[in-house]
Order: sequence, then structure tokens, then C-alpha cells
Amino acid sequence: MEILKSIFYFVLAGVFEIGGGYLVWLWIRDGKSIWYGLAGAISLIIYGIVPTLQPPSASFGRVYAAYGGIFIVLSILWGWKIDNIIPDKFDLIGGIVALIGVLIIMYYPRG
Repeated sequence: MEILKSIFYFVLAGVFEIGGGYLVWLWIRDGKSIWYGLAGAISLIIYGIVPTLQPPSASFGRVYAAYGGIFIVLSILWGWKIDNIIPDKFDLIGGIVALIGVLIIMYYPRG
């Protein structure tokens, strides 16, 4: 159950980070209202808080290293579902490799 909770927090962090970055992107690159930028900034602040909810035994470096792999996969999914950029086989292979790294870094039993 602890692993599922941890994965939930990784995904939640990713939604806030990618979503916040996307809103800032829309504000600056697509000329949307400043409100997009402000909503993006708030989302990015929340992103900074969510990883602190990871298990107390997880160190900052380990959490952020593992989160990098989750971020890769979520970014590919965001591009596919939000920007309609279909991932190619290299995106998929890279995402799988990143997830394997997450599993090793974050969840491999240590003695």
C-alpha cells in the first residue's frame, strides 16, 4: 500500500508540474491571459509541496531522481493526450527505461 501511495504522490506532483508549466507556456508562447501564468505559478508551487508527502524514509535526492522518470512518462502522455503528439517507439522505449529506473531507485529493497 505504501508503494501505491508513493506512486500516487509522484503522479500528483507530475500533474501539478506539467500542468503549471503548460499554463505558463500558454501565457507566454500563445499569448493567453496573465491569469494562465498566475494559475501556472500556483500549480508549480503546489508541485513543490507534493513530493514532501513521500514516505519519511525517502531522501530528497532519491525522491527527485525517481520523480524524473515519472516526469518523463507523464510528459509523453501529456504530449499525446493534450497536444496530440503520438509517441513513437523511441518515446515508448525511453519511457519504459525511465520507469525501470524509478522502480530501482525508489522501491528496490535495501538492506
